[in-house]
Amino acid sequence: MSSSKEADPTLGYLTRKDTEVKLPRPTRVKNKTPAPIQITAEQILREARERQEAEIRPPKQKITDSTELGEYRLRKRKEFEDLIRRVRWNIGVWIKYAHWEESQKDFKRARSVWERALEVDYKNHTLWLKYAEVEMKNKFINHARNVWDRAVTLLPRVDQLWYKYIHMEEMLGNVAGARQVFERWMKWTPDQQGWLSYLKFELRYNEIERARGIFERFVECHPRVGAWIRYAKFEMKNGEVGKARTVYERAVDKLSDDEEAEQLFVAFAEFEERCKETERARAIYKFALDHIPKGRAEDLYRKFVAFEKQYGDREGIEDAIVGKRRFQYEDEVKKNPLNYDSWFDYIRLEESVGDKERIREVYERAIANVPPAEEKRYWQRYIYLWINYALYEELDAGDAERTRDVYRECLNQIPHNKFSFAKLWLLAAQFEIRQLNLKAARQILGNAIGKAPKDKIFKKYIEIELQLGNIDRCRKLYEKYLEWSPENCYAWSKYAELERSLSETDRARGIFELAIAQPALDMPELLWKAFIDFETAEGEFDRARALYERLLDRTKHLKVWISYAEFEATAMDVDNLDVTVTEHEQKKQCIERARRVFEKALNYFRSSAPDLKEERAMLLEKWLNMEAKFGELGDVSLVQSKLPKKLKKRRHVTTEDGSTRIEDFIDFLFPEESQTTNLKILEAAYKWKKQKQSSDD
Repeated sequence: MSSSKEADPTLGYLTRKDTEVKLPRPTRVKNKTPAPIQITAEQILREARERQEAEIRPPKQKITDSTELGEYRLRKRKEFEDLIRRVRWNIGVWIKYAHWEESQKDFKRARSVWERALEVDYKNHTLWLKYAEVEMKNKFINHARNVWDRAVTLLPRVDQLWYKYIHMEEMLGNVAGARQVFERWMKWTPDQQGWLSYLKFELRYNEIERARGIFERFVECHPRVGAWIRYAKFEMKNGEVGKARTVYERAVDKLSDDEEAEQLFVAFAEFEERCKETERARAIYKFALDHIPKGRAEDLYRKFVAFEKQYGDREGIEDAIVGKRRFQYEDEVKKNPLNYDSWFDYIRLEESVGDKERIREVYERAIANVPPAEEKRYWQRYIYLWINYALYEELDAGDAERTRDVYRECLNQIPHNKFSFAKLWLLAAQFEIRQLNLKAARQILGNAIGKAPKDKIFKKYIEIELQLGNIDRCRKLYEKYLEWSPENCYAWSKYAELERSLSETDRARGIFELAIAQPALDMPELLWKAFIDFETAEGEFDRARALYERLLDRTKHLKVWISYAEFEATAMDVDNLDVTVTEHEQKKQCIERARRVFEKALNYFRSSAPDLKEERAMLLEKWLNMEAKFGELGDVSLVQSKLPKKLKKRRHVTTEDGSTRIEDFIDFLFPEESQTTNLKILEAAYKWKKQKQSSDD
């Protein structure tokens, strides 16, 4: 009952216990300490090799009579047939079976096996090759020919079958048959190697005309540069120079736009070079360089330069080198058309050659690359392309109309509402002046002032009108200039200088008065100085003195005080000396006035600006130097008693990152400050003494 329970219907009469796989129990290693004698892996392998048993080979069977031979053959055939039934699609088994039948010299049975194998997989070209080789080896030529014929009919795209078939026919001396096979193959338009094999076959038998006909069909089937070059070299090898040249010319007509056209032109030029036709070769190189894209003509340029170095004169060599550099620049501007430096180099190269049309073409291509953004920094380099173009047309080409057109187009292209280039306006105006067209120059400068007024344009326009003697125009321009930029001290000064040069003193003074009355000025110190210098030069010392006083109402800067004092020290009217007052007396008066200015300045710094100790010290030093320059009229002691002492001190300074550091600085201690310091010390001492007495009591 128990056995029936353990039985499994899927296992027949066996129980699960009977089907269990019994594995050996793993042995436990009790002692894990290392053995006293260690064994290497090499020793283990050597022992395994030594203990390996000899290979057991089946005994050789000797066949003594035909009966045993028949039994042996029957047994082997049965084995092969059984194997084929199991693995029908294994071609290796079929090949072994066929080779065994061949070894038994039973060729009918062998053919039967081959044919059965082909029924299984006729597309396997290895089967056909083995089958045909067996027939050839045993000299069954017609059988082999039949196999090859069927093979190439069923598998015409397998080149190896054609090669073997043709090789067999050629080895048999059947040249006509081999040629016939080649013709059958060529109808299937094989690759180049097949055609080249056919050509070599005909050339081996010196069939030149046949080979020429094959070449004609070859270049029609494979219209490539390599095929045409081979055809031309074939004609050249046979001494047919005219035919070779014709082949090259036909190739150029058909393949001048091909990607491999560079190789064709190089081969054509080298052919003409070998034929001593130097001019023809040069013409081919130049034609090629004009027609082939620059990116594919690198080898062509190198060959052309080498050719010119060998056969050309100096001009030809230079032309070749220029062509090579031209190719490099074309490549650069093609990669980055907005790289204006590459365009400048390219233009410089073309200008060195001197071909006007080519130069203009490169200029036009360059200026067509307008900067993508309307920002001045992108246009600063680009605008020089236009300037150089205009200068080339004017100076080198001598074409005034084209120059005018270049300037006009450039000025129209610039977005003047965002930015402009004063240099371009001025160059255009100067060009018109050189052409004696003053009206056009004034119109250009007027447009410049209207569209994009700039300091340079105003200055140059005024300079031109001043050279022409148009004073009224200069005044109008200065007025426009000051309307546009009322804070420009340079413009006010130059305007006043113009009026003074015309002896219009009142107008000049009025201009200065208007200038200093402006609410904002870029450099007011220069304007006040120019005004004071103007009054001084005119001998109006009282007016100059009044100007200094007005200036001091606005600013109490140290330089103003020093300049005022220096003015007073030299403000002596030599032309209008009073008879009663000698020059010596007048010098004394000047010195007294200068001292009063210094005293006034010193009082200001002492009372109103006590923190400006360094400026006060500099003022005293300047006064001391001036007193020393006065000689016997000067009095150095007046200043020496007021000079401060220099004290080296330290102070804490907070840096940008928040940390503090100690730095040294120079402090000035003036005499009145030292007296008050001493009084404070005495007062503190007296207070301390009084406190001590009270504590003792």
